[in-house]
Amino acid sequence: MSNKEAALQKITALVERFEEQIDSYRKSSYNETQTRRDFIDPFFKALGWDIDNEQGNAEAYREVIHEDRVKVGDKLKAPDYSFKLAGGKRLFFVEAKKPSIVVKDEIPPAYQIRRYGWSAKLPISIITDFEEFAIYDCTKKPLATDKASTARIKYITFTDYVKEFDFIWDTFSKEKVLKGSFDKFVVSDTHKKGTATVDKEFLNSLDTWRTYLATSICINNKQLDEDEINYVVQQIIDRIIFLRIAEDRQIEPYGNLKQSLQQGDYYKNLFHLFQLADEKYNSGLFDFKKDQYSKDLKVDNKVIKNIIKELYYPDSPYEFSVLAVEILGSAYEQFLGKQIKVDTGHRIKIEEKPEVRKAGGVYYTPQYIVEYIVKITVGKLIEGKTPQQIEKIKIVDPACGSGSFLLGAYQFLLDYHKDYYNQQQVKKKGKENPITPDGRLTTNEKKKILLNNIFGVDIDVNAVEVTKLSLLLKCMEGETAASIATQATLFHERVLPTLDNNIKDGNSLVDVDFYENQLDFGEDKKIKPFSWKRAFPEVFKQGGFDCVIGNPPYGALFVDSEISYFKSKYNVSVFRGESYVLFLEMGLNLLLKNGILGLIIPDTILNLGFTEPIRKYILRLSEINEIVSLPSNVFVGATVDTILIFTTKSLVSKPFHETDILVQYFNKKVPINRIVNPTRTFKVSSKEWYDLLTFNLQSDSIEQNLIHKLKADAISLSRIAEMFSGVKVYEVGKGQPPQTEEIRDSKPFTSSISKGKDWKPFYDGKHIGRYQNLWSNNNWIKYGTWLAAPRIQDNFEGEKILIRKITGKTLIANYVEGTTYCNTLLFVMKITNIEYSYKTLLAILNSILIGWYFRKKFQVSSEDTFPQIMIRDILQFPIPKKINQESNKKLTKLVDLLIELNLDRNQTALEYKVNQIENKIEHCETQINELVYQLYGLTNEEIAIVESNFIN
Repeated sequence: MSNKEAALQKITALVERFEEQIDSYRKSSYNETQTRRDFIDPFFKALGWDIDNEQGNAEAYREVIHEDRVKVGDKLKAPDYSFKLAGGKRLFFVEAKKPSIVVKDEIPPAYQIRRYGWSAKLPISIITDFEEFAIYDCTKKPLATDKASTARIKYITFTDYVKEFDFIWDTFSKEKVLKGSFDKFVVSDTHKKGTATVDKEFLNSLDTWRTYLATSICINNKQLDEDEINYVVQQIIDRIIFLRIAEDRQIEPYGNLKQSLQQGDYYKNLFHLFQLADEKYNSGLFDFKKDQYSKDLKVDNKVIKNIIKELYYPDSPYEFSVLAVEILGSAYEQFLGKQIKVDTGHRIKIEEKPEVRKAGGVYYTPQYIVEYIVKITVGKLIEGKTPQQIEKIKIVDPACGSGSFLLGAYQFLLDYHKDYYNQQQVKKKGKENPITPDGRLTTNEKKKILLNNIFGVDIDVNAVEVTKLSLLLKCMEGETAASIATQATLFHERVLPTLDNNIKDGNSLVDVDFYENQLDFGEDKKIKPFSWKRAFPEVFKQGGFDCVIGNPPYGALFVDSEISYFKSKYNVSVFRGESYVLFLEMGLNLLLKNGILGLIIPDTILNLGFTEPIRKYILRLSEINEIVSLPSNVFVGATVDTILIFTTKSLVSKPFHETDILVQYFNKKVPINRIVNPTRTFKVSSKEWYDLLTFNLQSDSIEQNLIHKLKADAISLSRIAEMFSGVKVYEVGKGQPPQTEEIRDSKPFTSSISKGKDWKPFYDGKHIGRYQNLWSNNNWIKYGTWLAAPRIQDNFEGEKILIRKITGKTLIANYVEGTTYCNTLLFVMKITNIEYSYKTLLAILNSILIGWYFRKKFQVSSEDTFPQIMIRDILQFPIPKKINQESNKKLTKLVDLLIELNLDRNQTALEYKVNQIENKIEHCETQINELVYQLYGLTNEEIAIVESNFIN
């Protein structure tokens, strides 16, 4: 009997038993605990879940957690069951009720489970009393006023269990969950449009609280300047959130913050709680020696009341006991993209920071990207090591933001240590024992790992404080009031460490030698020069960091003095606003020999001219281990082409270090939520990349060899032809006389008809197809100095090849005989070597082989929305050194025939005639491709490589 058949048999028996005595089960005296034991537990056991922990796992490793701790106040309690995967990732909550409760109609249970599921960012959760089974979409923000049916995506009763068994088994059985069926269900039935995820909603709350506080503090504390107001607002919010989370985690008494609203000055009452917290936690978050501003602040009672009120049930949709620190970080990352500005009238407004405006927003790195980078870097570094060996490993994010990468690294280390100690069954006496009886790490061990291994820097002081907050909250996960009291008794220590020596404020890219050429020190307040060696002396005693991870800024704003500094201090300083290039060089320099770097950066590093110096630098200093090409939509709300790059710093510097590089390539347009099952994966030698001076993710070693072969016995196109850009007609301020807005809008220099002998044929991109001239006397230009960017007229006279800037799978080009002008969507090619004919060259350019070469050599993806070609790329194309007369004659004849056939097709309406013509066109194209293969001497195997890639 299969597991599924056995489960059906067990659930059928439960249904029959419930039906037989349904009246007694519906009595109010039959309570929730009995319901769980008699029906709900056996139901999920039948589906394969270890409800009673029969495997004997420590609490930290149980797959079903019974979270039945009753919370003080408002009669809210933790969900009855939390179902998890082996790695500890929550799947869904189950809230149990007794059968006398009408699950279908009762509002409080529905709001309760949705609040937990939404706060934990789970896609679905369940309420059941066995008689009823309700599944809720937890991606939708819960409101206390919602009906019980709101966001309910499926409702069945016990009488449906047998009929719906395939659905129940396929969705919720442990066997099927491990095979991904649960993921398929939640993708298809949740995340509809209009959902308000908890991180987005929490960001809205943060923004609101910032505005409340900034307005009140600005009015009542005129002695504070703009920076000080930004600082104290951030501190107050961070402290309130820390204490509120501590309440829902049962470390602080529930409702403690509400006590500050009872009488008198609410902020002073709140500040008293902050002082008590300093004595208890010692986290640096409540350090009032460092913070000289918060003590004497005046804040309106109404403001404090509104913030505190919005943090508690029923006004608050958040359940902080299950709100992951990573979710808070996601919201905070966006929050930090704005700042409080104070005008001359001491009024405030909230606006985006300049660097955020330039970048088009703040884009939080998805958790699966963080986890993958951490696994490939930190995971490799600590694999097989003991905790004592790991103590020496130093991990840094040089642009840490809200701390997402440091959180990921810290969590990875915590999990590794927990698994190590439990597998080794480490038992030490007294306070030295690193694990608790239930299999978790002690607070002392978590603090030690945090202080030994985790480091970060950010130029934004508020980001530094948020990173500290996030790491401290992570350190405090799993703690209770009892465990904290025990620690205080046993170790005579306060709960948390200070992170002031680990997380620093400063400009990672600018060292203090910046001051050497500065006579005016006013500018350094914004530049914030930072000495790595002075900030982390213990790290640099051992030579540097073992690991650099993160998502460095792209295109940061720099002032002139910084630009001058970069040019003098960095080997790869190029100035196009691409700060990630500088972070790459700096990151490699921070590493020890054999240290590992893992970053997410733009894919402009792969093959553009301005990033060639950093490619050479990486090849010289390190061994590239892996590059992952990601879809364009990994950042929510932005289309950015990015890669993950992983390198190991080499023991010696030399031109390049030969290694096999793993390439994982994902379709640009297909969303992912894990780094698994890439569209294509292969290994390539770093020597090939060094020879080409590009990081080519489109070509494996076999394809690279074919690219080399095509170039070996050929000359570049630049040797036999020259190319020109088309005309730019309109731009305000350009031309002689300068164009006005009226000229730009009225467009007097172009027309659909010829207006005289000084008007010339004018081609747009759409007028050129493959072997097609689609211009029909319908576009003309009046040529002269009045154009925004006129070109030399000789470029457009006589015969030529016009090539479209936007390509298809192959180039799109045609031969044009007479004098014609074109715009910037077309390039003009003129042959300079009379041994080559226009039509033979056109056949080569339009061939499958050159289309394949272009895409492979210049990394143009078939998923690109508007794949473009540039003049410099075309001029690099390999052209056969000699073309025999017979091939020349055949290709010319075929090109003439194709031009004629395409003209006939465009003038034919009858479908059967069109089909006949298209068959002839296909035959001619095939013959051209075969002739081109022969010109380049390709074997059948090489032709198969080209054509298989072309089809794909």
